[in-house]
Amino acid sequence: MDAAVLLASSVFSSLLTSTEAKMAARASSCLVFSQGTRFSIGRAAPFRPVLLARPFSTDSTEGCLGSGSKRRARGPVMAAKKAAEGEKQEEGKYKHTVDLPKTTFGLRANAVVREPEIQKMWEDNQVFQRVVDGNTGGNFVLHDGPPYANGNLHMGHALNKILKDIINRYKLLQNYKVRFVPGWDCHGLPIELKVLQSMDQDARKELTPLKLREKAAKFAKETVNIQMKSFKRYGIWADWNNPYLTLSPEYEAAQIEVFGQMTMKGYIYRGRKPVHWSPSSRTALAEAELEYPEGHVSTSIYAIFKIISAPPASYGLFEEFLSDLCLAIWTTTPWTIPANAAVAVNPKLLYVVAEVHSILKDTALSKEKQANLSRALKAGQTKAFVVVASELVSTLESKWGVKLMVKKTFHGSALENFRYLHPVSGKECPVVLGGDYITTQSGTGLVHTAPGHGQEDYATGLKYGLPILSPVDDEGKFTEEAGQFSGLDVLGSGNAAVVKYLDEQLSLILEEPYKHKYPYDWRTKKPTIFRATEQWFASVDGFRQTAMDAINEVNWIPAQAVNRIIAMTSSRSDWCISRQRTWGVPIPVFYHVHSKEPLITEETIAHIKAIVSNKGSDAWWYMSTEELLPHKYRDKASEYQKGTDTMDVWFDSGSSWAAVLGKRDGLSFPADLYLEGTDQHRGWFQSSLLTSIASTGKAPYSCVITHGFVLDEKGLKMSKSLGNIVDPEIVISGGKNIKNEPAYGADVLRLWVSSVDYAGDVMIGPQILRQMSDMYRKLRGTLRFLLSNLHDWKIENAVSYSELPKLDKYALFQLENIADAIRDSYENYQFYKIFQIIQRFAIVDLSNFYFDVAKDRLYVGDLACTERERMMESSLTRDQ
Repeated sequence: MDAAVLLASSVFSSLLTSTEAKMAARASSCLVFSQGTRFSIGRAAPFRPVLLARPFSTDSTEGCLGSGSKRRARGPVMAAKKAAEGEKQEEGKYKHTVDLPKTTFGLRANAVVREPEIQKMWEDNQVFQRVVDGNTGGNFVLHDGPPYANGNLHMGHALNKILKDIINRYKLLQNYKVRFVPGWDCHGLPIELKVLQSMDQDARKELTPLKLREKAAKFAKETVNIQMKSFKRYGIWADWNNPYLTLSPEYEAAQIEVFGQMTMKGYIYRGRKPVHWSPSSRTALAEAELEYPEGHVSTSIYAIFKIISAPPASYGLFEEFLSDLCLAIWTTTPWTIPANAAVAVNPKLLYVVAEVHSILKDTALSKEKQANLSRALKAGQTKAFVVVASELVSTLESKWGVKLMVKKTFHGSALENFRYLHPVSGKECPVVLGGDYITTQSGTGLVHTAPGHGQEDYATGLKYGLPILSPVDDEGKFTEEAGQFSGLDVLGSGNAAVVKYLDEQLSLILEEPYKHKYPYDWRTKKPTIFRATEQWFASVDGFRQTAMDAINEVNWIPAQAVNRIIAMTSSRSDWCISRQRTWGVPIPVFYHVHSKEPLITEETIAHIKAIVSNKGSDAWWYMSTEELLPHKYRDKASEYQKGTDTMDVWFDSGSSWAAVLGKRDGLSFPADLYLEGTDQHRGWFQSSLLTSIASTGKAPYSCVITHGFVLDEKGLKMSKSLGNIVDPEIVISGGKNIKNEPAYGADVLRLWVSSVDYAGDVMIGPQILRQMSDMYRKLRGTLRFLLSNLHDWKIENAVSYSELPKLDKYALFQLENIADAIRDSYENYQFYKIFQIIQRFAIVDLSNFYFDVAKDRLYVGDLACTERERMMESSLTRDQ
């Protein structure tokens, strides 16, 4: 029974917190005593049962309902016989002689009515805080990862928060002072877009930054209240009166303090480099803001660039081919060709000069593509030679439909400093040596390099001092720098125009669709581009090794999660932390009006932090530059202007360790536990780690638990198009069609959470919920039977352990084993094992066996139970 009470106290939100269920504690205390005190599963003291309640005794002379059980068992039979014979029974004559089970604990929970009543009682009486205050152990801090305040909650939110609540309730039972402060992420583009979508075009034109921020803050706060109400309905215990919001002035000030600490340590810098850019959102994006949907198809091309010169050291090797020699490249982004600055080769790979022979007759190429190929390679007119990777010769022969005769083989290093003619601008460009990113898995082994549109290209460009050209504007359209392509959409008409131009210039070998993973904006669901812009970055290289060392000191659950965070941290590039949006925390930087040099010092950051702490981040927009600058710079205020960039929302939430753990009474840094979905390895887990390591040198968490995603019963991702979404609100309160969408209540939803192995993806649907409801009803039935037999129990009814029958001793023996198993499972956060234990013990062992024996004793007598008792005695002796 203690095991069942512990499960219910941690998993169920209301099953054992109602008035009736106070009797469950009574049932627990009357079952097992340890030196006069109710046995607690969390205590380290040895288990020494002394007394057992008389109602569960199977003593042959006095059963559960008193003496004369055999004669009483014949009562209903005799009454029925007399009724059949027409004899009139005296009303209530024997009523006082029958001790029937009594309880107000119903078999059905009536959760739709009772759960809200119980939750209101919790809130009115501050039950969570009173339990915390009454505990005498140490603090336990589970730091809440902030959900985004832009819509209703889904089943993933329910899984996450209920898992946290199960842990917190267990820790409360273990005498810890549990500190759980719920939080919300309130800034960023999704909320800004929600506001803009609610307005017509005329209203948008009159929208000032301050009005937009006002509307965004109002929307976020309203959403927080809606989500908070839902979380409470899930039965979550938390400090609901004091949540943390990333839009609160004290939080924003702490975030600016973290930014300042990283800046003063040299980890923050401004530079022009390619970043993920969303034309649909018109802002830079972090890696965590991208998704890679299946099925993306790009236009890929094979093209040739004409070599015009070779360095003296290699001239003799290639002299006979130079007049007709071309570099063959492959790219999936033809729109980046105007920004081409070089062609890169891998110095370690083998390359060849291959002579192009006529097109093969049995090729699968269309006549149109054959014509393009003939013109590009000038087949039948003069000799044509191309440079390609040696390993790809046969592949390219098949793909191009030509015969490539190898004339010379050499390492890529021999091509360094060759010069070729740019296919669009006509300028001379160099061949450079790239890195291991150049492979023979696809393409030609030669990489068209545009430093303004790719990370590897940018690194190679820095090495060779190449120009960083990026002729693309915020909307993803070519600028005047792109010449004839100006104004065209790079992902649409601009891409097609570049391909057409290359074909006209006899530079296009082949155009074909290419299916691959491509980054999309996770909010607008539209493709992104790499684009070089002026941005603020956090230099991860400056503290990467410290972060890697800290990762190995954290307890990761499941254990393999450490591999994912290590892989993502070790390979990530510098973090772009600036965004070109209005709704967010400003990057507290001023720029010189003429030189554009940034002004950012310890004094300016401290001054802005103090202003934001008092007035909120809106002050950056309504206060003048002179007011925002500290006193020592005010005489030069006319020479500066404040920046317009805001911080990445991952920097917002990633600063929660400083704004919450480091500022609030009763909390501690680092937190005992972080628990979020597995996608947060590249999100909140990583942003929190990076900001904390850069500022303090240590991780913000001691233990990290990750859970999988919630899928439907068939293992499919939930989506509106499939119609397979399971809404937690409907699970709890029911849908429009009660027959198809019954109201199960919060406890059934919580029972489902406790039943799944959350280390991987989990499934839920109508059939699974019906099974959980059935399990829940059986568990209530077991508890109801126990409570109903204890309605008039008194301490003087107890018997000593030594006098108990073997069956009762065996039950207590099993109880201690179960208690140990449950405690171990809680400590290892394996709640599904507890579910399995309770399912077997409370429903199978107790309900289907132990209670049956008791009923046999009551209605049949001793002899019917002897065989079962002999089996129990044999099992007990063997186990001991």
